[in-house]
Amino acid sequence: MAVVARPAPAVRFGSPQGKWILLTTVLGSSMVLVDSTVVNVALPHIGRDLDASLAALQWTVNAYLVTLAGLLLLGGVLGDHFGRRRIFVLGVVWFATASLLCGFAPSTGVLIAARALQGIGGALLTPGSLALIQASFHPDDRARAVGLWSGFGGIGAAVGPFLGGWLVDGPGWRWVFLLNVPLALVCAPIALRHVPESAGGRARGRFDVLGAALGALSLALVTYALIEARGGSPAVVVTAVAGVAAGVAFVYVEKHRSNPMMPPAVFASRQFTAVNLVTLCVYAAFGGFFFLTALQLQVVAGYSALKAGTALLPTTALMLLFSARSGALAERIGPRIPLTVGPLLCAAGLLLMLRVGKGASYAVDVLPALLVMGAGMVTLVAPLTATVLASVDTAQAGLASGINNAAARAAGLVAVAALPLLAGMGPEAYRSADAFDAAFRRAMPMGAGVLVAGAVLAFATVRRPVPDGRRPECRTHGCVTAPPLEPRRGPGTPDAGQAE
Repeated sequence: MAVVARPAPAVRFGSPQGKWILLTTVLGSSMVLVDSTVVNVALPHIGRDLDASLAALQWTVNAYLVTLAGLLLLGGVLGDHFGRRRIFVLGVVWFATASLLCGFAPSTGVLIAARALQGIGGALLTPGSLALIQASFHPDDRARAVGLWSGFGGIGAAVGPFLGGWLVDGPGWRWVFLLNVPLALVCAPIALRHVPESAGGRARGRFDVLGAALGALSLALVTYALIEARGGSPAVVVTAVAGVAAGVAFVYVEKHRSNPMMPPAVFASRQFTAVNLVTLCVYAAFGGFFFLTALQLQVVAGYSALKAGTALLPTTALMLLFSARSGALAERIGPRIPLTVGPLLCAAGLLLMLRVGKGASYAVDVLPALLVMGAGMVTLVAPLTATVLASVDTAQAGLASGINNAAARAAGLVAVAALPLLAGMGPEAYRSADAFDAAFRRAMPMGAGVLVAGAVLAFATVRRPVPDGRRPECRTHGCVTAPPLEPRRGPGTPDAGQAE
C-alpha cells in the first residue's frame, strides 16, 4: 500500500531530530560502504577456511554486486512508492539478516547465497539513506547535511579495509559480516523513532519489477559464464547466450513500459551515453584492481590481512581529502582534461603495481603505485559525476546518477569475473604465490589498457557541460567501488519533504 503523504515541518540541521537523522543515515550507508571494501581483504582466509576455489571467491564478491547493481534503481523507486523510511528500515534489517547468514555460513554455497541477499538489502538501503536527507531537511540546510553524510560515509569507506584486516587477523573473517548486526540494531530503532516518513512524486503507478529482474538475471548469467568459462563446458555457452538474451529482453521491456526503471530517453544525450561508457571502462579497471591487489598483497607479498587492509588506505584517503577540490577545478576548466588525465594516471598506478611481488617493500613498491592510483581517482571521479548530472535535465539528475552508479558496479562485477579468466588464473591460483604472481602480472597491463581506452573515449567525446547544469550535492567522496549517488527528485517531491 502506497504512503499517503502530507506536508510536515522541515527539519533544521542543528536540531536534535536533524542529528538523529544524520546518525541513522550515516550508520545505514556505512554498513554498505564498509562491506564493499572489507570483503576483498578477507578472501584468502575465507578460501582457506571453507576450502573454496578461486571461482567461489569471485562469487563471494560478485553475488553481492549482481543483486546490488541490478536492483539499485528499483530500490529508489520503491522508496518513492512505499515510503523512504519504510524501505530504508527494511533495507537495514534485510542487510543485517543476510550478514548474519554470511557470518554463520557453513559452506561457500551458503555464503554466496547470503551475499546475494545482502546485495538486495544494499539496493534498498543505499538510495534510501540519501533520499531521507533530501526529503527531511530544510532546503537551506540540505547541502550541509549531504556534505556531512558523504564525509562520514567516506571515513567509513576509508576505515573499512583497516577494520576488516583487524577483524580477519583477530576474531576471524566471520566478524566482517557479523559486525553489521549491532550497527543495524542501533540504526533501525533510531530511524523508526526520529526520522519522518516521506514519499516522492511516484506514489501512484506501477514500478518496473520485470525490468529489474531481467537486468539482474542478465548480469548473473553473464557473470556465471565468465567465471566458469575455464571448464569450457556446453553449459557455459548456453548460459552466456541466455545472459545476452536476458539483456536484449531488458532493453525491449524498458522501451515498451510506461514507467520503466531505466528510461531509454535518458540516453538521448550523447554526452550522458559517452560518460557512462567512460564509467564502464574506469570502474571495470578499479573492480579488477582492488579484487586482485588484496589477494596479491597477502598471497604473494606475504602481508597479513591487517597490513593488506591498511596498505590500501591511501587511495581512499586521497579521495576523501581532495575530491571536493577536484570537482571545483573541473568546474573552472571543464571535465574533458580531468576525465582524460585521471584514467591515464590510474593506468600508470596499475603498471607500477608490477613492482609488487615477493618480499615487496611497502614504502618503495606498494605506496607509490597506490598514491598514483589515488591521484588518478581524485582527478576523475568528481568531474565524472558532475558531467553525468549536467548531461541531462535537472528533473532527471537523480535518475542519471543512479544509472551511472549501477553501471559502475556492474562494470566492477564483470571485471572480477573476466580478468582472472583473461589472465589465466586457475581454480587454485590463490593457493600458490608463484602462480598468482604470474597471473597478476598479466592482469595489471590489461586493466591499464582498459583505463587508456577510457581516457581516449573521454578525450574524444566529453565536452564542457552547459552553464546551468546541476552540480553534485555529494562533494566529498571516499568510495572506490562506485561514484557518489545523488538524491532522486520526483516531480512531486517538495523542498521541505513530506511526511505521514
